[in-house]
Amino acid sequence: MSKILSLHDAVAKIKDLDTILAGGFYAVGTPDDIIDEMIRQRRGKLTIISNDTATPTEGIGKLLYAGLVKKLIVTFVSNTPIVPELIDKGELELELNPQGTLIERIRAGGFGLEGILTRTGLGTMIEEAGTGKRMNLNGKDVLYHTPLKGNVTIVEAYEADKAGNLVFHRTQRNFNDTMCFAGDIVIASVVKPIKELGEIDPDAVMVPGAVVDYLVQQGA
Repeated sequence: MSKILSLHDAVAKIKDLDTILAGGFYAVGTPDDIIDEMIRQRRGKLTIISNDTATPTEGIGKLLYAGLVKKLIVTFVSNTPIVPELIDKGELELELNPQGTLIERIRAGGFGLEGILTRTGLGTMIEEAGTGKRMNLNGKDVLYHTPLKGNVTIVEAYEADKAGNLVFHRTQRNFNDTMCFAGDIVIASVVKPIKELGEIDPDAVMVPGAVVDYLVQQGA
C-alpha cells in the first residue's frame, strides 16, 4: 500500500482531542501545509508537544490563534502573546519544560523508556509546577519526568522515498527525527519530489521508513 496521501486525506488521520508531536524550531521543520489543513478541517481540542509556538502567522502559532489547542507542552511561547490571554481565560493549559528535558522525554517515549532523571529544574518553577517529581538517587536529588508520546507526529522533511525514508536539510532536522519515534502515526510533508526506492543513499537516511506511516508531497 502506498504511503503517499493527499494533504486532505493525511490530515483526516488526525482527530479531535489528539496529542500532536509537531516538529520545528521557530517553525523551521514545521509542516505548514499540514497545519493549514488542520485549521481548514477544524481539528480541535488538541494537545501540542513542540519546541515552541513560533509566531501568530507561522507553525504552531496558527493553531493557537485558530482556537484549536487546549494544552501546550513546550519550552517557550514568547512570540505568541495570545498564550497568557488564553491561560487567564481558562482556555489553555501550559506546561513548560527545559529544552533538553523536553527532547529527552520525547526520546524516552519513542524508545520505550519509563521516563528520565535530571537535576535540571531543581528548585525552580519546573519543580514548583509539578512538571517533575523530586527523588533522591545515590545521595543526589533529581527530578523524575514521565515520557512523552503522541497520537500523531507531524514533520517537514526535505527528501523522502516511497518507503518513507526521510532526509532533513540542515536545521530543518531539529526535534523532527526524535519525534518520529514517539508518535503512533507519523505524517511527513516532503519538500522535494518523492523519490523511488533506492534513490536515497542509505547513509543519508535520518529517519527510517519503518516508523513513517504517510507522506504528503508539498505543492501536489
